[in-house]
Amino acid sequence: MNFNEKLIELRKSKGLSQDELGNALGVSRQTISKWELAQSYPDFQRLVLLSDYFGLSLDALVKDIDVQDVRSKNLSEKQLSSIYEDISSAKSTIKTVINIFCVIGVVGLTLAILAGIFWG
Repeated sequence: MNFNEKLIELRKSKGLSQDELGNALGVSRQTISKWELAQSYPDFQRLVLLSDYFGLSLDALVKDIDVQDVRSKNLSEKQLSSIYEDISSAKSTIKTVINIFCVIGVVGLTLAILAGIFWG
């Protein structure tokens, strides 16, 4: 069962309208409608509120959800590309910092050895 189908089933089992569920979660009726139509998905905070509201664990609430489908609905290609670019940039920066520390370590070790030879 997809998340949107699960949400519809849960909402109807409590006899709630989209407006009533939205009010309980602090979102609009339109937001609930988009979730139920699989046009968008709730953020983590709303998932926690949903799980609490329906008395389910997060695991039970999101079980069998296709993560790739959620990613494609919530993030545009431009947003995904930006995230991947940020990650690549961070990896590159970390590698550079590690290389600098390695060079500093080698220079320090070399100086310590030379100091030991000359003054030892």
